[in-house]
Amino acid sequence: MNDRMKLGIVTAVAIIGLFVLSLWITSTPTGVDNSVRFGILTLLPPLIAILLAFITKETVLSLFIGVFVGEFMLCVNDLNIVSTAVNAFLNLGSQVIACMADPWNAGIILQCLLIGGVIQLITKMGGAKALADAFAKRANTPRKAQLFTWILGLCVFFDDYANSLIVGPIMRPVMDKLKVSREKLAFVVDATAAPVAGIAIISTWIGLEISLIAAGFQSVGATNVTGFGIFLQTIPYRFYNIFILLFIVISALTLYEFGPMKKAEQAARKRKEGEEVIALEAPGFDQVKPVEGVKLTVWNAIIPIGTLIVGALIAFYWSGYTTILGGEDQALITLMKTAPLSFNGIFEALSASDASVALFQAALLASIVAIIMAVGEHILTIEQAISEWIGGMKTIVITGVILLLAWSLGGVIGEVGTADYLVGVLSNTIPAFIVPALIFILGALISFATGTAYGTMSILMPLAIPLGWAVSTGDMSFTIICTSGVLTGAIFGDHCSPISDTTILSSMGTSCNHIDHVQTQIYYAIFVALVAIFVGYIPAGLGVPWYVLIPVGVVVMFIGLRIIGEKVDFDEVEEEATS
Repeated sequence: MNDRMKLGIVTAVAIIGLFVLSLWITSTPTGVDNSVRFGILTLLPPLIAILLAFITKETVLSLFIGVFVGEFMLCVNDLNIVSTAVNAFLNLGSQVIACMADPWNAGIILQCLLIGGVIQLITKMGGAKALADAFAKRANTPRKAQLFTWILGLCVFFDDYANSLIVGPIMRPVMDKLKVSREKLAFVVDATAAPVAGIAIISTWIGLEISLIAAGFQSVGATNVTGFGIFLQTIPYRFYNIFILLFIVISALTLYEFGPMKKAEQAARKRKEGEEVIALEAPGFDQVKPVEGVKLTVWNAIIPIGTLIVGALIAFYWSGYTTILGGEDQALITLMKTAPLSFNGIFEALSASDASVALFQAALLASIVAIIMAVGEHILTIEQAISEWIGGMKTIVITGVILLLAWSLGGVIGEVGTADYLVGVLSNTIPAFIVPALIFILGALISFATGTAYGTMSILMPLAIPLGWAVSTGDMSFTIICTSGVLTGAIFGDHCSPISDTTILSSMGTSCNHIDHVQTQIYYAIFVALVAIFVGYIPAGLGVPWYVLIPVGVVVMFIGLRIIGEKVDFDEVEEEATS
C-alpha cells in the first residue's frame, strides 16, 4: 500500500468519523451541562490523544488532534461537518493564542527557554566537563565510579537532556577503564535524568508540572492552594523517582545484577586490559562539547548554576513574601512579619510564590552572568555568546509547543466536561485506596507508549485531580497522592521508553547501543515500578505515611535484588585500582 492510498484511507475514515460524531451530538439534548449532553463522548478528546500517541508516537500531533476533536464537538450544531470543522479550527487557534497570552503561561515558556540557553553556555564554556572531571578523578574503583556517576547526575538536576549529554561522555572513559559495562553506565545516567529533573524545584520541568497542578485544583474549587505548594507536598510520594535513585545505590554497593544487565556486566568484566569497547559515537554530539582549547574550570559551571539556584530561591521567597503581605490571610501576614525566616515562614513563602516569574527572573540573571563570563574569559565573543545562548533556547522550543497544546487540551477537556463525567462514573465504582496506584499505572503505560512525560501529564492531570478529589470527598492529602501518581507515572516512560528523548540521549551520551540500553534497563525499571505500586501507592492510598513506606521500599528492593540477582564481582579490578 503506497502513501497516497494510506492518506486517502485516513482521510475517508476521518470524514466518516466526524460525520458520525456530528450525527450523535445533534441527537443529544441541548441546554444541559456538557458532561450530561455529551456523555461518554466527553472521553473522546483525551482518548484520541492517547490512542494516537500509542499509534503514531507523535505527541504534538496527538495533542493537536485531541484539541481539534474537542473543539469540533463544541461547535456541532448540524450535520454540516465542513463548517463545523472550519469553526473548530478557528477556535483551536484562538485557544492556543489565549494560552500563550496568559501571563503565567508566557512566564513558564520563557523561563524554560532561558534555562536552555544557560545550559548551552555552561557546556560551551567547559564548566560542565570540568565539574564532571573533578568527580571522575576520585572515582578510582568501580563502586566509586558508579556512585560518582549517580552523584553527578544529582548535581545536573536542572534538565534531563543536560544530564544525559554531560554525565555520560565524561564518565564513559572512567567506566571503560574499570570494566563497567556501557549498559550499566547508560542506566545510571538515564535513571538520574528525568527522575531527578521531575522532582527538582528548579528545572525545565517544573513550569509544566506546577501549571497542570494549579489548573487541576482550580477545577475542583480548591482556590486556597498554589501549584508550587502542592508540588512540594507531592515530593515524598514520588515513589518511583525516589526508589529508582536508591536502587542505583543498592546495586552499586552490592554488585548484584539480574536480567540482561547481568550478562552485560559479566561480558564487560571479561574484557582484556586495553581492549577497545566497540560502540558508535552519537551523531551530532560535537555540538554540545566545550569550545576547543578552552581552559576547563569548575567555576564556569558553579557560578552560573549557583546564580540560577540562589537567584531562584530568593525570587521564590520574595514573590511569596510580597504575595502574602498583599493578601488577606492575617495569620500568614503575622507569620511573615514576626518570623519571616522560620521554617514555616519560608515554606509558606515558597508555597505562595509565582514560580513562572521567579524562575524567569533567576534564569535571566543566570543568562547574563554566563554571557559575561564567556566574554570576560575570552572564550566567546559577545556575538558568539548570544548565538550559543539562543541556540540553547532552540532545544527547548518543542517544550513550548507541547505546553501550549497541553494547556489547550486541558481547556477543551474542561469545556466538554470530561472530568465531571469520569468522576460521576467512577467515583462510586472504584475503591478509593486503589486510585493512586491505577493512576500511576495508567501514566506509566501512556508515557512508555509515547516516550514523553509532558504529554502524559497534560492528558492525565486534568482527570486525576478531580477523580482523586471526588473519591476521597475532598481529602487534600489523598488528592496530593493521586497528583504524585500522575507525575511519577509519567516519569516511568520518559525514563525507559525506547522512543523517549532522554533514553535516546542517554544511549548517545554513553555511546551505548540503544537497543541494548533499552533491553537492559527495562527489567530494572519494571522491578522498581512494582515496588512503587505495592509498597508505595497502594499502602499510601490506605493512609500509610510516606516516611514508613520509603524505608520499607528500600528493604524490599535490597531483598528482591539479592533473591533474583547475582553478584558480578569487581574484586580483581578493585585490587588493581587500589594497588
